[in-house]
Amino acid sequence: MIVYGIAFYFLLALLVSGGVLLAAHIRRRRGRAPAPGGIFAHAVDYSRSLFPVLFVILFIRSFVVEPFRIPSGSMVPTLLVGDFILVNKFAYGIRLPVTNQVLIPTGRPHVGNVVVFRFPEKPWQDWIKRVVGVPGSLVSYRGNNLWINGVPIPHRCLGPYRGPSGPPGSLLCVEHLGHVTHDILITPGLGAPSGSTLVPPGHYFVMGDDRDDSDDSRYWGTVPYRDLVGRAFLIWFNWDAFRHPPLWNRIGRLIH
Repeated sequence: MIVYGIAFYFLLALLVSGGVLLAAHIRRRRGRAPAPGGIFAHAVDYSRSLFPVLFVILFIRSFVVEPFRIPSGSMVPTLLVGDFILVNKFAYGIRLPVTNQVLIPTGRPHVGNVVVFRFPEKPWQDWIKRVVGVPGSLVSYRGNNLWINGVPIPHRCLGPYRGPSGPPGSLLCVEHLGHVTHDILITPGLGAPSGSTLVPPGHYFVMGDDRDDSDDSRYWGTVPYRDLVGRAFLIWFNWDAFRHPPLWNRIGRLIH
């Protein structure tokens, strides 16, 4: 899970600073320039400095790339608690800030993509999972086994997982999902749910890589296209201040 909301405050600050500059411009046109040293004059000076910076930051975060921090372990071992990641914001459509409304469709997720999305049950939160099923796919899961359209998805366990995050007793396994080969965790005894889901049009079935300890589409359903935020592609830093010092070997890792 990734809690969001900072885009709203950037937009609010941009609107406030822009409003101050507009008010100052109107007053000058009317021959009522702000008195030097006054509160409004100071507000104009601050707004003149902040407005272009806020505009550039909001533009980049909304349409190009946005940083997030991973606070939970549902994507272990691909993403660890404390990973700082970058998300491609135009991979699945150029969208308006805050509302996330699609302006220009640019692509759709593929099986194996790691995506950030607005959690359908709590749209003020951004979550991250891996796409397992695309529209029209039949996703079946029983225990630690996964099928897509009746075809079993192979995985091979390598042994106990010894990383800094993850449930005790977890096994590190390699899964071949579509064209993506990636690591997953399997924890015998945790009791993952079983069932089948036919992914409806315009929706995506997502799962965490920590397969037995992830709150995902097996519990609350599929993710609609309108709730997608972007595709995670890079880890640029890692630091979980409550558990360990920075993990320098995480810097620069591509997310597969």
